[in-house]
Amino acid sequence: MTSHSSTPLALIVLAAGQGTRMNSDLPKVLHRLAGVELVLHALRAGAVLDPALRVVVAGHGAEAVSAVVQAEDPDIAIAIQPERRGTADAVARCADALEGFAGDVLVLYGDTPFVRPETLEAMRAARSQHDIVLLGFRAADPGRYGRLVLRDGRLERIVEFKDATEAERAIDLCNSGVLIADAPTLLRLISRVGCDNAAGEFYLTDVIGLARRDGLSAGAVFCEEAETLGINSRAELAAAEAAFQARRRAEAAEDGVTLVGPETVFFAQDTHIGRDAVVGPHVVFGPGVTVETGAEILAFCHLEGCHVSRGARVGPFARLRPGTELAEDTRVGNFVEIKNAILDEGAKVNHLSYIGDAHVGEAANIGAGTVTCNYDGVSKHRTEIGARAFIGSDTMLVAPVRVGAEAMTGSGSVISQDVPDGALALARAPQVNRAGLARRLMERLRAARAKRGR
Repeated sequence: MTSHSSTPLALIVLAAGQGTRMNSDLPKVLHRLAGVELVLHALRAGAVLDPALRVVVAGHGAEAVSAVVQAEDPDIAIAIQPERRGTADAVARCADALEGFAGDVLVLYGDTPFVRPETLEAMRAARSQHDIVLLGFRAADPGRYGRLVLRDGRLERIVEFKDATEAERAIDLCNSGVLIADAPTLLRLISRVGCDNAAGEFYLTDVIGLARRDGLSAGAVFCEEAETLGINSRAELAAAEAAFQARRRAEAAEDGVTLVGPETVFFAQDTHIGRDAVVGPHVVFGPGVTVETGAEILAFCHLEGCHVSRGARVGPFARLRPGTELAEDTRVGNFVEIKNAILDEGAKVNHLSYIGDAHVGEAANIGAGTVTCNYDGVSKHRTEIGARAFIGSDTMLVAPVRVGAEAMTGSGSVISQDVPDGALALARAPQVNRAGLARRLMERLRAARAKRGR
């Protein structure tokens, strides 16, 4: 056999199960791990092999699963398994999508999120020696896993726990279910899989025994047991989250990131943090966050869908929402929320403000209590703040509106019209002082309360 590194590859992700042990109305593969649905972990793991075709097999909650998958990429095909009759039946549902495809097929599982790209690359490389390659692991406690029966280094067959003899149950080499084979061979073998077993299901791994009877070669690549962790319950989901976070915290430290309270920092699957960045305690990263070298995220911040450039400082108690772009040396302080906004270099929003759908120019200063009033009840509107502008505390900027470069707004102003460059905008009612009125008012209120007997 020759190298398969250039052979076209199709990726199949099995995601049809209900997951009854999750005790949830949500399909199992749509529960989130590290901020991302389980099924997307499998799809992204398989992406390392640059598949020419991707198919997700949906069943329970197919409409919801399809929506999540095709939001990831509308080119991913969906195959439907109307009844859960086993993994071989699920792969057989992909026959139409695979019609005319002569390359390799890799089968992954939507509830098994930790298979590493390096492991999948090893499986593909092993195809140069075998017609079918299965992913196995040596289990500390084999339990009810299917057992791998090897002979002279080759995989002879897989026996499910329910159907295994006592001698076979003593084997600690176990089946993950992940396999790779060329499409025509795999579909041909699947068409011969039967359901004469304790569960009455069509097992995908029965293709190993069928292949051996046809004189085909089957092999196994082995990985750490942790990679094959499947998620079937809330407890297992929580354990998987803990395992993911522990690994990512260790990786961040190895990459030169300072985590002040590592056990309190939570990462998403795709979080990117540069060397010499500092992350304080109790920081949560949602999906889509990049923090560049030398930036600092202080305690109790929540970031999602944003980009923080080098030298920027965020927090404490700040929230960066999707679409936020912080340029170098920006400052976002305590109890500030930024959404779909760009802050140019050196801009500051130091406290108690909401900046949404806005562009804040270089070195502009946003005073405490500033709000960009971006929503009129139907549509969102943008606010433009020029370079070196100064926005006074408690300014309401009623979008769409522009404050020019080096312009200023007076504290407490409601700005509903554009402010020219260099201008001072004042938009508040004149102050009126009524001599003695406060004292008389308080005396009247106290007298009324006394009359009521309180």
